[in-house]
Amino acid sequence: MDQRTPLNLAYDAIAAAREVAATAATRADAQDRDDGFPAEDVADLARLGLLAAPIPSAQGGAGLGEEPGAAKLADVLRLVGYGSLALGRLYEGHVNALQLIARYGEAGQRTRLFADARAGHLFGVWNTEPAGNGLVLEEARGGLHLSGVKTFASGAGYVTRALVTGRHPDEAAPLMLVVPLEVGTRADLSAWRAHGMRASATGTLDFTGIPVAAEDVLGGPDDYHRQPTFSGGAWRFAAVQLGGIEAVFDAWRGHLARLGRGTDPHQLARLGEGAIAVEGARLWVARAAAAVSEALLPPERIVAQVDLTRLAVERSGLDVLQLAQRSVGLQGFLRGHPLERLSRDLATYLRQPAPDRALVSAAAEILQAGGMAGDLWTGGIR
Repeated sequence: MDQRTPLNLAYDAIAAAREVAATAATRADAQDRDDGFPAEDVADLARLGLLAAPIPSAQGGAGLGEEPGAAKLADVLRLVGYGSLALGRLYEGHVNALQLIARYGEAGQRTRLFADARAGHLFGVWNTEPAGNGLVLEEARGGLHLSGVKTFASGAGYVTRALVTGRHPDEAAPLMLVVPLEVGTRADLSAWRAHGMRASATGTLDFTGIPVAAEDVLGGPDDYHRQPTFSGGAWRFAAVQLGGIEAVFDAWRGHLARLGRGTDPHQLARLGEGAIAVEGARLWVARAAAAVSEALLPPERIVAQVDLTRLAVERSGLDVLQLAQRSVGLQGFLRGHPLERLSRDLATYLRQPAPDRALVSAAAEILQAGGMAGDLWTGGIR
């Protein structure tokens, strides 16, 4: 498929994701190094139409994520994560950026930036920054320029369209900006010496001196943090994590089958417990995706459901990791074993920010909600 060809609703994003996942899985071990990056896999995302698929159908895209319940997008994210969690992390950021552009962009911005996605540009959303050195919009040389950095930016040096937040020095509310970048510039990956997700090219990006034009500003002040879009979007990374959990489960299952250990009742009991955890994570992700896309609940309730989904998927992942490592034993910790890298990547990607705050915030919403427990996530709608 020509990556510049407009897509339509007949486009099979799930088939494309399966193809990407199958190939990415064969490359992931070679990419597992401090300077690794899944460049060939990102090229496959473009070639197979997945970089353009989230463009709304009204803009000539496939409208991935517009379908009822966002079930197709959930499956695509899961499948890409199954093939490579590093690639899944990058693709989820790309999807997030295009959805924010669709929601907040003006007509001209949408046309221009969606054309960039069709042309194969990789988008990312970067919000984390160090205290005292975040992005600031400053007057310099007759116009606005950026000063400061973003940290923990996945795809640093490879993302060519970065959606970031920045502030005017005298204003508290941040603005969203979409900043064009050149490959191989401004990125510092030296601090990314992580246990897993090594191929995600996560690092610091210095934006100092980049000019900002009016057309680079997306939406209005603090639109980035508007709920339920901001916190509710966490279901997408949970879908990618689900793919990683399934990959660990399958590596574990394959190990037992290869060694003929399927008659051991203890091994079968562990595998059964793992299957329960995997399916539980899948159901939580499906419900959260539907809650966000259908927007039938109050924003606070949607955020609470997604917060619980984050934690339920994390718990499922940790359970599957513990069970798999107990079953496989020392072999699963040796480089070259199918379980070893998968486990490191999953354990690292499960570490998302503020899990305690997500739990207590969700619990507070549940406590003050009226009605029956069975109606918490339906609003009484049947």
